Amino acid sequence: MLLALLTDLHANRQALSACLDDAADFSPDRYVFLGDYVGYGADPEWVLDTVMHYVEWGAIAVRGNHDAATAGTLRRSMRPDAQAVIEWTRPRLASHQRDFLHSLPLTAELEQCFFAHANPWQPEEWEYVLSPADAAHALAAVPHKFIFCGHAHDPALYNLSSMGKLGHYLPVPGQAIPLAGPRRWLAIPGSAGQPRDGNPAAAYALFDTDSQSLTFRRVPYDNAGAAAAVRAAGLPEPLARRLETAG
Repeated sequence: MLLALLTDLHANRQALSACLDDAADFSPDRYVFLGDYVGYGADPEWVLDTVMHYVEWGAIAVRGNHDAATAGTLRRSMRPDAQAVIEWTRPRLASHQRDFLHSLPLTAELEQCFFAHANPWQPEEWEYVLSPADAAHALAAVPHKFIFCGHAHDPALYNLSSMGKLGHYLPVPGQAIPLAGPRRWLAIPGSAGQPRDGNPAAAYALFDTDSQSLTFRRVPYDNAGAAAAVRAAGLPEPLARRLETAG
């Protein structure tokens, strides 16, 4: 089964469209959305309708912290720019879209795979996986062979050997990585809607559960158009510049 893994869409219509078009060339059997459908970007309604459509056709979707904030269930404050976009987003959503965000689970499982937006040890606390120590904590929290998270925005891959040795890799886009064997793995596909690693191309990943092969993808898209939409909506200027520079 081929899974398309997308996370941190952040209301970026242009980026999500490009990723879905790219993924369609590989004919995934199932899509997995790892949270943060809203926030930062200018098209939350379109992005939510698109994700909801995929869920109706069998996609897996979990809740991100921006989704929780929009749904009114986030227990901690956000940075001023992020909070401003949440306040802008809420009145634009229809009741069924807000209900969708509220209904999303924090985690999901499929065969040997575990999915969460932030982490598997306390998904409701929204702590990041940013280091090998964080990855070791995550791999100790659940028994699954494969863990997929978002939240951190930068693509990353960690593994844990049977001897307890942790490895950390910066994946090369387009190169299939074999994950077979006794090692356990944690992968962060990178953000589709707001890359932050200096590469403005949208990020997502493909995982073949049969061959246990993972491929990180980068997809150029109309980031200038997405930034212009952020400015036209009157959202904070740094959010538009981030789409242009991925910094």
